[in-house]
Amino acid sequence: MARTWQIQEAKNKLSEVVDEAIKHGPQIITKRGVETVIVLSYTEYRKVMLNQKRLSDFFRESPLAEVGLDLKRDENGPRENIAL
Repeated sequence: MARTWQIQEAKNKLSEVVDEAIKHGPQIITKRGVETVIVLSYTEYRKVMLNQKRLSDFFRESPLAEVGLDLKRDENGPRENIAL
């Protein structure tokens, strides 16, 4: 389970933060009350990196890949007088 550490506490107990990340998973560090950084073990980092897909592969493998979408661009030129 992720534990949350204030940055000053994490600085003072870096060894403990690292040990907790190895034993119990990602550790969240906050700065001025805002979640800012995550410390995770190298093993967890490698899992995340190895499970990434290229965006083109993601779309190619999507169940929506076979849906007939019309992706042709409208060649009429820019629209004029659009009220925003």
